[in-house]
Amino acid sequence: MGTIRRVPHCSHWGAYTILVDGGEIVGVEPFEHDPAPSPIIGSIREWAKPERRVLRPMVRSGWLEKRGRSDRRGRGREKFVPVGWDEATTLVADEIRRVSGTFGNESIFAGSYGWTSCGRFHHASSLLKRMLNLAGGYTGHVDTYSIAAGPVILRHTLGDDRACGGQANTLDTIAEHTDTLVVFGALSPRTAQTEAGGIGSHSLETHLKRIAARGTKVVLVSPLRDDVPDWVDAEWWPIRPNTDTALMLGLAGEIVKAGRHDKAFLERCTSGSDRFLRYLDGSEDGQQKDAAWAAGITGLDRDAIADLARRLIDTRSMLTVSWSLQRAHHGEQPFWAALGLASIVGQIGLPGGGVGYGYASLGGVGAPINLGRSPAISQLAKPINSFIPVARISDMLLNPGGRYTYEGEARTYPDIRLVYWAGGNPYHHHQDLNRLEDAWTKPETIIVQDPMFTATAQRADIVLPATTSIERNDLAGNKRSDFILAMRKAIEPVGQSRSDFDIFNAIAMKLGVGERFSEGRDEMGWLRHLYEVSRSDAANRLGFDMPDFDAFWEAGYARCPTRAEHTYLAGFREHPEEFALDTESGRIVLGSELLARLDYADCRPHPAWIEPAEWLGNAGDPHRLHLISHQPAGRLHSQLETGESSVAMKRNGREQARINPRDAAVLDIEDGATIRVWNDRGASLATAWVTDTVRPGVLVLPTGAWFTPSGNSGLEMAGNPNVLTLDVGTSQFGQGCSAHTCLVHVEPYAGDASDAFETYHEKLVALAAV
Repeated sequence: MGTIRRVPHCSHWGAYTILVDGGEIVGVEPFEHDPAPSPIIGSIREWAKPERRVLRPMVRSGWLEKRGRSDRRGRGREKFVPVGWDEATTLVADEIRRVSGTFGNESIFAGSYGWTSCGRFHHASSLLKRMLNLAGGYTGHVDTYSIAAGPVILRHTLGDDRACGGQANTLDTIAEHTDTLVVFGALSPRTAQTEAGGIGSHSLETHLKRIAARGTKVVLVSPLRDDVPDWVDAEWWPIRPNTDTALMLGLAGEIVKAGRHDKAFLERCTSGSDRFLRYLDGSEDGQQKDAAWAAGITGLDRDAIADLARRLIDTRSMLTVSWSLQRAHHGEQPFWAALGLASIVGQIGLPGGGVGYGYASLGGVGAPINLGRSPAISQLAKPINSFIPVARISDMLLNPGGRYTYEGEARTYPDIRLVYWAGGNPYHHHQDLNRLEDAWTKPETIIVQDPMFTATAQRADIVLPATTSIERNDLAGNKRSDFILAMRKAIEPVGQSRSDFDIFNAIAMKLGVGERFSEGRDEMGWLRHLYEVSRSDAANRLGFDMPDFDAFWEAGYARCPTRAEHTYLAGFREHPEEFALDTESGRIVLGSELLARLDYADCRPHPAWIEPAEWLGNAGDPHRLHLISHQPAGRLHSQLETGESSVAMKRNGREQARINPRDAAVLDIEDGATIRVWNDRGASLATAWVTDTVRPGVLVLPTGAWFTPSGNSGLEMAGNPNVLTLDVGTSQFGQGCSAHTCLVHVEPYAGDASDAFETYHEKLVALAAV
């Protein structure tokens, strides 16, 4: 063994040091200042393996011959032809010019949804949009698959979405002051191990231990018992999926029925509360919303609901709502109903009281708030304002010229001729993948730029191989991280891959915008510039000293200015006129004039229980189960799916689906057996994991298995739940994804259940001819 190089680095699951010997990664060590490092960091060696990498630029044979007139159903079936980098970037630049010149720039969809690297410079999505903005613009997207309906309704009811982006009460105030903590969804290290843009220290477990030691009563409202660690000793309420809104409204109505709601807070700090109260007491529709009503919908105990309603008033109480709750049909409602319940209780703006969203959905939510400016490459000004809600991609491709609404505005889907996707994998995160498969045949040209030969890359016309973060230099850091972290290059590029900056710079040069794209800086010049912008801001605006770039680069990290012990809306509570919110009334909106005018049946003028399209209350067949497709413990989305942490969570080469013993017995399913999970949208295989950690009537199949359909049957082999999920907007107002509204059939599978990895690898070999 030679001399070991120690290379500081960071990814979405945290900071670490890569140990390199002679160009080979031989180990990974956690960041010294991280109290709870993620085990996923040990999987990054997988990036250096060539088996799933795109090793050279490639063009689909049919497209190379006929271009936009090719058979688009050949995507994913025809072989790729290797080409040189100069030819590949020329083809891309020519397509951008052709489509923009013939159809207009709104016909270019820059759909990149860039989770590929936490780097703030080589950020594929930002660099793609920077280049296209210089070339006339593109159709983009708003919101995210993780959280869309929630921010939309909070922007309307709270004036912004800070409460779900990490600026509600910090967790230290909850640990210090909260007596009753109601967790809607989860407070789990499983999801808190990741953070968009990287994270230096994982603090959730530290605060949970303080909460447990202090004796705070914790109520976990979730179909999964382990959505809070068992050592917290939470009281588990195994709710029917998609019915949290009814529980929130029942709690609020129970308080109102007892006459214990905070009338003074409602009068001073909210608008439209009279409309909300009429709904709760039944004046509007003849149905009083109380504990008994909520129990009938949620499957929970009426007396327990009534007792909790009293406790919310009698103690300092805090509601936490996971991002996952709004990824459902009518997903706006649980976020709004939680705000309504917190307003009825009247503790918003008090230390340890009120409501917050997204705690543990990412690792930095609830951590001390970064006050500084985070490093980021600018996307530059947008020449055109063409966009869709992110989860409406299939709708857009299938319905050019079709009408849709978003936040009350009527809009038209553009006619997309060119898709350029960099650093993302819609065949992981989009819903109803068989519908997407049809939509994917509509554009004339699809360009995919990615390190990995994903299902999306397989269905491209032009594939450009990008490096992973360990093959280049970059910076990590974001508004929820207390560090800026160096991401130093550890190994040489695999195959012929190039950094995202180098790829886009080459295309920009051929489009005649190269000088404005690069601004005369190379990789290290940009990193120095971006860091010094953050450093200067901290010094000039906050009086906070950070080391100069050279010292930072050598050390591998720099601390950022932060604020702990933050109480959300404290100033507004004391002086609502002085600290007016950016809403229609300047106050918290519980009854919306805008939504009253719009008169949407799927998004009422106040928080409301609206039956989802699919739920256990209308399942029909008693053996249908509600599918929950949550974030896995061993990877982030579909990244590092063959890494050691991910593989440890699989069985028999595919994902495990958790099922309650009662359901398993009725369906004749044994632990470890291969099962077929299906509905009218598709079918997938999984391995049964029989466990009482999941509520009866519920099946849990994590996201992220690489989409592996088998031959012409369409049966998905690896356990990808998005062949099953519902592809409809949350409502006409928010248009978020409804992934968690999904009913399925489950049965033992007796057919050929060959290993999914081998099936996938065989297809890669056939397509790439490597």
